[in-house]
Amino acid sequence: MKTWIKRILLALGAIALFGIFYAAFAPLPFDKLPSRDKWGAGASGVLPAYSGLQREFPPLNGDVTPDKTQLGRLLFFDPILSKNQDISCATCHNPSLGFSDGLQTAQGSNGERLARNTPTLWNAGYESKLFWDGRADSLEAQMSVPLHAENEMAGDSVETIARLSAIPEYAQLFEKAFGKDAVTMANVQSAIASFERTLISKDSPFDKYAAGQFDALTAQQRRGLNLFRSAATRCFECHAAPTFGSNDFFVTGAPDLDGFPHDAGRAAVVSDGKDGAFKSPTLRNIALSGPYMHNGAFATLDDVLWFYEKGGGSEFGLEVDRHIIPIELSEQEHNDLIAFLYALTDESAMPEIPKSVPSGLPVVEQAPNLGREVAKQMNVEAAGAGVSAHTPTTVRVGPHETIQQAIDRSGPGDTIEVPYGIYREAVALDWSNVTLVGIPNAKGEWPVFDGEGTRSDGVVASGNNFEMYNFAVKNYTSNGVLVEGATGVYLHDMYIENTGVYGVYPVRCTDVLIERIEATLMNDAAVYAGKSENVVIRDTLTYGNVVGVELENTVNGEVYNNVARDNTVGIFIDLLPQLPSKVSLYTKVYDNVVENNNGANFGKPGSAVSLIPPGTGILVLAADEVEVYNNTIRGNKSGGLAVFNLTIGFASNEIDVGPNPEHVYAHGNLYENNGYNADPFVKNMLGKGFDIIWDANGADNYFDEKVSSSFPPFLPKSSWPQPLYNLYWRFFNFIVKAAG
Repeated sequence: MKTWIKRILLALGAIALFGIFYAAFAPLPFDKLPSRDKWGAGASGVLPAYSGLQREFPPLNGDVTPDKTQLGRLLFFDPILSKNQDISCATCHNPSLGFSDGLQTAQGSNGERLARNTPTLWNAGYESKLFWDGRADSLEAQMSVPLHAENEMAGDSVETIARLSAIPEYAQLFEKAFGKDAVTMANVQSAIASFERTLISKDSPFDKYAAGQFDALTAQQRRGLNLFRSAATRCFECHAAPTFGSNDFFVTGAPDLDGFPHDAGRAAVVSDGKDGAFKSPTLRNIALSGPYMHNGAFATLDDVLWFYEKGGGSEFGLEVDRHIIPIELSEQEHNDLIAFLYALTDESAMPEIPKSVPSGLPVVEQAPNLGREVAKQMNVEAAGAGVSAHTPTTVRVGPHETIQQAIDRSGPGDTIEVPYGIYREAVALDWSNVTLVGIPNAKGEWPVFDGEGTRSDGVVASGNNFEMYNFAVKNYTSNGVLVEGATGVYLHDMYIENTGVYGVYPVRCTDVLIERIEATLMNDAAVYAGKSENVVIRDTLTYGNVVGVELENTVNGEVYNNVARDNTVGIFIDLLPQLPSKVSLYTKVYDNVVENNNGANFGKPGSAVSLIPPGTGILVLAADEVEVYNNTIRGNKSGGLAVFNLTIGFASNEIDVGPNPEHVYAHGNLYENNGYNADPFVKNMLGKGFDIIWDANGADNYFDEKVSSSFPPFLPKSSWPQPLYNLYWRFFNFIVKAAG
């Protein structure tokens, strides 16, 4: 053999050996886990509290000092900062108009309409992403745009500083706030930002109600609050308390305005931004700051709600986020929800509007605001200071009384007894340390909540340390029992049937125990805990649902001793994108019987759960640190255990969480007769079904199992040395990606 051929072969061999060595010993890639303070799982309520509705506000996004605020207030109202000295910050952010301008889209310095609606400044001090597209990370950075943009204030920094320096009062105020030689544009922005951070709205009727003044909301507003946090509307997922806004971005499909080009929103700012995605704005003082949406497409709150009821932009054939789906509300429910939005009105921290400013230029005039007058009519004055003097007692529903009437005369710490009967109502219970207990009849039958197929939720609760048991809950359109934002939740000994999306539904809760629940005929999950922390689900029976038991975006969960049969999927452990909680961690699934989960998927079209193929026993989707052991998994036609990453059902620009399931360990499970007749989705992808299906995504997953079939055909074991696992993982990951 010629020398040069030998050299080539030796070089290729060396490269191959190096590649094998690298594949075996280089660290595996893992999804980046957000910092602990960004997980978002669990309750964020103030403790102790009379209700579970009080939440800690985030820290302000910068500093505030009295001297800077005093200076910033004057600068905010002074037209001296604009090129022609005719526009101030307050021109577009008028206090009388909810710190907006009342226009569909802002008006530029030349009188032309700009492309976007002017957002409110109320509670802007809590935001970490500014502008509708989030392109600024601080109020100081945000402010630079309108101060200098040619079609806005068009200010020239040198000229502006010269004007301010020539006014003795401003020179003194700058020196007092920042020291000598302090008249700079950076300090202008810092002072105005300090002022804007004082525009805090957190003493609305809702806040008084959350603090224990339970007469601060009208009956209609309380019904609206229930709808707001219900799975029927899912408003609270994008507009969560306490800010009732979000630093996340969503595609709702608000239509483009005639005469304006398409607005790409977040997609124009970051490479992975979605086209048409905009920041979820605060709803505080929303009644004062119309028109609404990023381009002011809707004049009234009524218009906005109708838009969402029809499925957002899907009504116009636009692509929207998958959680934007049509909402079925009665006329009363529609009006109730709007009434609640008025209960978020609070201008108690309204700053004093200066009669004059140091430049002597005119201060913007205040304007009438119909929303303010309607809010005064809608809202009520709370009669007392709260319920701090309440002595816990037992309240029993009377012979001619509704459960809600009994709840309304109860208070924190009470036990509410419900004698046997059929109660055709929906109830809300927001105070803490309450037990709601059904009293069986002589036959041992539990009292029944019956929604008659028209009411949204059976029970909605937010109080901490809430216990409910001995009830049947039937025929609601959204949820059977919803507990939102609470610490200490105990739901047990209930029968749930045909209650819409979820049967029992603790969400954004901490320290949850669910046991001895029988639940059937839900179009999502029968027994569900989402965005929560420290959850135990045990001894439940679920059948005839889309999902039997689900832990979604939850930290520290245990699912054991449950029977999940004849659902679409038996047990679902998942991490879904575009939700307040960004992790699914530390879950144990053991000692369950998961069998014959072959039912048709009747989830709502467009919902995430509607994508799950029938015939799945246990599904782990993108969740991390999951241990699955000692379960009996049999008769599931598509697969016994499936472990997948998010790209199976979501586009890359929809995913804002770690997409891969990592650190999943399955061992000691019994598999019988799974994958015998796979759903077409699975069959088209893999050719047939299996006992275990792993898409080979996500590192550090091990399967110490005895199975008759699996994909891949050889599954990694915990006994494998790390170099062997690394080689195996990289090989199959390459094969799967190449095949895809």
